[in-house]
Amino acid sequence: MGNCHTVGPNEALVVSGGCCGSDQKTYVVGGWAWAWWLISDIQRITLEIMTLQPKCEDVETAEGVAITVTGVAQVKVMTENELLGYACEQFLGKSVIEIKSVILQTLEGHLRAILGTLTVEQIYQDRDRFATLVREVASPDVGRMGIEILSFTIKDVYDKVEYLSSLGKTQTAAVQRDADIGVAEAERDAGIREAECKREMMDVKFLADTKMADSKRELEMQKASFNQEVNTKKAEAQLAYELQAAKQQQNIRLEEIEIEVVQRKKQITIEEKEVIRTEKELVATVKRPAEAEAYKMQQLAEGRKIKTVLTAQAEADKIRLIGEAEASSIEAVGKAEAEKMRLKAEAYQQYGEAAKTALVLEALPMIASKVAAPLARTSEIVILSGDGSRVTGEVNRLLAELPVSVNALTGVDLTKIPLLQKMMNPPCQTAM
Repeated sequence: MGNCHTVGPNEALVVSGGCCGSDQKTYVVGGWAWAWWLISDIQRITLEIMTLQPKCEDVETAEGVAITVTGVAQVKVMTENELLGYACEQFLGKSVIEIKSVILQTLEGHLRAILGTLTVEQIYQDRDRFATLVREVASPDVGRMGIEILSFTIKDVYDKVEYLSSLGKTQTAAVQRDADIGVAEAERDAGIREAECKREMMDVKFLADTKMADSKRELEMQKASFNQEVNTKKAEAQLAYELQAAKQQQNIRLEEIEIEVVQRKKQITIEEKEVIRTEKELVATVKRPAEAEAYKMQQLAEGRKIKTVLTAQAEADKIRLIGEAEASSIEAVGKAEAEKMRLKAEAYQQYGEAAKTALVLEALPMIASKVAAPLARTSEIVILSGDGSRVTGEVNRLLAELPVSVNALTGVDLTKIPLLQKMMNPPCQTAM
């Protein structure tokens, strides 16, 4: 035989042993469990939030200043099966005071260790960071005991050597403010706890309604399952329709692409023909006129070249003809002079000595004028000589040399002319 045991949401029921002598433990939270007489062991563990006030007195900080720190922590036993098992191993059969004492010692140990690594200013000015650091460091240790730290705040920080008061009025005001905040947070936590208790009471009240809701939920789940199957089939049909539509759309797109390719090829052909037309137009409008202009310039250059060559040839022919004419003229003059000399020579041969003498006589006045030309500018000639024979000798010498000079000039020998022989040999000489 056995009894039925119930438990509220603020406690956990631990049933050890069974009808077959098993040591397996059963955990029940906010429910009921069956226990066999004389076989099963029934124990309870509280799940209520426990408020702890850790305090570390005269702990030296990193700078060697001894301070006292008090805090407020809210902890509770975790309800997950595995973690609840850890809590039962540690605290099953112990009172709430004993449980709080163990957790308090753990928190104070971590609090003391962290105080030794910080300065007074860091602890005093940033209490939230300090409290968060303590919570993060202590959570793994208390978690292994199945305990969860819901909140941890620093309530007060003070010292016996008035170190904090020396930080100034501003810091003192901040300390007072933090203290007020700590009190407010404690009051807030108390209010939160009261609200949680009311919520847990309502949870027990509505437990039956929850079971009824579970049955209704099962029915709704069955309906949902059927609807899911129907919707799945509909979705598959819709998906198949959309897939087929996508394939058709893809085929249509492929046809459109082929049409675009053909159009593009035609466009390319048209553009190529347009390029050829444009090229021919450019040839007709630009290249051909340019070639014509170039041919025109070439012909003009050839004309100027031929004109220059012909002009040069005409000038050369003119010079050549003038030269030939002058040469012919000189040749004719020369021939005429030669003929004249030849005729003179023949005349001289015919006339003989009489003609030669006549020629000499004709030339003597000219020779005399040329010789006497300088004397025409002489107004008076005075011959100074004491020797009359010398003047006579000079005159005789002049007369003696004159025939020789005439013979050298004209080839006529005056010594053979009788008149001159008389002049050269006068019968008497006049002394001057």
